[in-house]
Amino acid sequence: MSGFGPGGPFLADCPARLVVELIADKWTVVVLYGLSQGPVRHGELIELIGGISRKMLTQTLRRLEAHGLIRRHAYAEVPPRVEYELTPLGATLIDPIHMLTEWARANGDAVLDALDAAPEPVAHSD
Repeated sequence: MSGFGPGGPFLADCPARLVVELIADKWTVVVLYGLSQGPVRHGELIELIGGISRKMLTQTLRRLEAHGLIRRHAYAEVPPRVEYELTPLGATLIDPIHMLTEWARANGDAVLDALDAAPEPVAHSD
């Protein structure tokens, strides 16, 4: 038995499901990992991550801040300087992210091989 059933942890309004949906976002894990070595500025994250637009990074940072996983610190300087860092709660995700990263490194080729070997998807007519 899978352990998933009525009243399980992944019901639509369950906190566990909401957190999984947050973490499953395309950029969340990458941004959290980018912040794992300490405070980082917005532009530094853009360079570190690569492939993310400024707008998408800003949206991701705001969402992570609203959920208590990162902290934004604006310094009263000219020009303004803003840094982002993990909160203690956000830091608890780094070990699971590291484990997932190691799994991806170890199994990435096998996943790509399976994708290459998969038959072409069949188009369904409605």
